[in-house]
Amino acid sequence: MPRPTHICSLSNFLFIFTDLTSIMATTASEVGQVQSNNKKSFTSVKALTESPKLTSLPPSYTYTTNSDDEIVTDPEEDDPIPVIDYSLLVAGTPDQRAKTIQDLGRACEEWGFFMLTNYLVSKSIMEKMVDEVFGFFNLREEEKQEYAGKDVMEPIRYGTSSNVSMDKVLFWRDFLKIVVHPEFHSPQKPPGFRFYLTLFHFFSQLLRPSLMIDHCW
Repeated sequence: MPRPTHICSLSNFLFIFTDLTSIMATTASEVGQVQSNNKKSFTSVKALTESPKLTSLPPSYTYTTNSDDEIVTDPEEDDPIPVIDYSLLVAGTPDQRAKTIQDLGRACEEWGFFMLTNYLVSKSIMEKMVDEVFGFFNLREEEKQEYAGKDVMEPIRYGTSSNVSMDKVLFWRDFLKIVVHPEFHSPQKPPGFRFYLTLFHFFSQLLRPSLMIDHCW
């Protein structure tokens, strides 16, 4: 059975965290959904995997194919996720900068995202931000459900699939989406989340002019 994926999207930056906890076998169960006060309560993937009753993947997360489905192949091993070296963009030679700009444009056109290296956000801030994100997913279910918004456009939204009321097959993941630009938003828990998100957002905003990031998203 696949391991659940935890996703946190911060403005124009995406982090994916995989739960390394082993999945116990259990009985199949459907995702619970209760709509109240414009909030939609659901059973998270994390809660499912931690349930001693789970023996197989719930039907809501099972996708079956038929002969008419288009076959999509895995990405080629020699076509990795684009990596942009920020230091070459701002302090490289003219040739290095020109090539980096070309690589950046190609990444935006062909992938829609890229991995950034050697930039202003320190490793310690990144690690603290990752810790706070894990801290959010480890909150009690009722605390996380405060952000289980009905509207997909809400600035802070916790969920499992894109739209649990419409999706025929749910994603095997839990996600937290936070909009921090142009208006800053943050969950109130865990206690350090807002502080490190503010730091991360501040340094990330310094990258925008150099990366021309508004043209990518």
